Amino acid sequence: MSQTSAALGRIQPSATLAMSARVNALKADGVDVIGLSAGEPDFDTPDFVKEAGIAAIRKNLTRYTDVDGTADLKDAVAFKFKRDNGLDYKRSQISVNSGGKHTLFNALVATVDVGDEVIIPAPYWVSYPDIVNFAGGTPVFVEGPASQGYKITAAQLDAAITPRTKWLILNSPSNPSGAAYSANELKELGEVLRRHPHVLIMTDDMYEHVWYAPTPFATIAQVCPDLYERTLTVNGCSKAFSMTGWRIGFAGGPEWIIKAMGKLQSQSTSNPCSISQAAAVAALTGDQDFLEERNAAFKKRRDMVVSMLNDAPGLDCPTPEGAFYVYPDASGVIGKTTPKGQLIDSDETLIGYFLDEARVAAVHGAAFGLSPAFRISYATSEEVLAKACKRIQEACAALK
Repeated sequence: MSQTSAALGRIQPSATLAMSARVNALKADGVDVIGLSAGEPDFDTPDFVKEAGIAAIRKNLTRYTDVDGTADLKDAVAFKFKRDNGLDYKRSQISVNSGGKHTLFNALVATVDVGDEVIIPAPYWVSYPDIVNFAGGTPVFVEGPASQGYKITAAQLDAAITPRTKWLILNSPSNPSGAAYSANELKELGEVLRRHPHVLIMTDDMYEHVWYAPTPFATIAQVCPDLYERTLTVNGCSKAFSMTGWRIGFAGGPEWIIKAMGKLQSQSTSNPCSISQAAAVAALTGDQDFLEERNAAFKKRRDMVVSMLNDAPGLDCPTPEGAFYVYPDASGVIGKTTPKGQLIDSDETLIGYFLDEARVAAVHGAAFGLSPAFRISYATSEEVLAKACKRIQEACAALK
């Protein structure tokens, strides 16, 4: 008899966190390895946000708060949704959680039963299917290949929906590919969803403010307002405000879902950190001008990385429209052999070769549900990125 639960047995450790741990161990041993596997901005939390957290400590705002967020933070979240997305939410329609992953976990575990299906476009963020599996549901993967810009079509969505479909998860811009759905593309998906009123929609907009496309960011409840009542719009402070360690995620949606999420949270983590909540109020309501400067830096890095990876023999790297990842297609190197005679038979083998021989850490595409490919984060300096891409070029050139 297993000593751990069946639910735990249905999930796997995060592949991205596992690679980050491996990189840290190599660095601790003095190995010159370049880690490009972590999905974390290299910019600091803005000073005005840090000062708000410090002020909260000095004001002794260190006690329990309401389970799913303070009134001040819920008002700030409502302000953000109205300012950025044209969406109106009351406090009772907003949930605040300990990071975006917690928001997604609460929503899925609170609503998914055994036999329920959750449509997940691939490539996908590694945690989506595991959370669905933990809840007892069934992930249904719909592949959006590189030839489609790593996005799914309305016809694909329509074909995937069954009477058992509970949720569709949309992540735009995407982790891992950086692909972003335009307003028109979202409207096309919305046309399908109108024909299937039993399907709930979860939009993971965490990379909303890391955006390079010429058209403005859009989210489905904004462009398809008739779907508002069955859409949970998820966001957070981690990526835009470089607050990954502060752990604040949030969502706006139907009151019944928000209430269910709060019930679950009341018996698990209880409230998010009170200091982090105070800092998040400042982040969401304060000066947003710094976002444009940071986006310009990310875009410059993106362009360099895409160019250098496309110069690597066998790789084809599309240009992402948002986030801070690239997802090169590695079809051209599968089947080749390393100088030591190892066959590159999968993207996982390829990533192992990069780590062992080129000393560059990335995450293999199989972890994201679409192979052969790999994910690189360019949330680090141009100098480090240039060095890493040069190593990848040389490693690909050495394959026979």
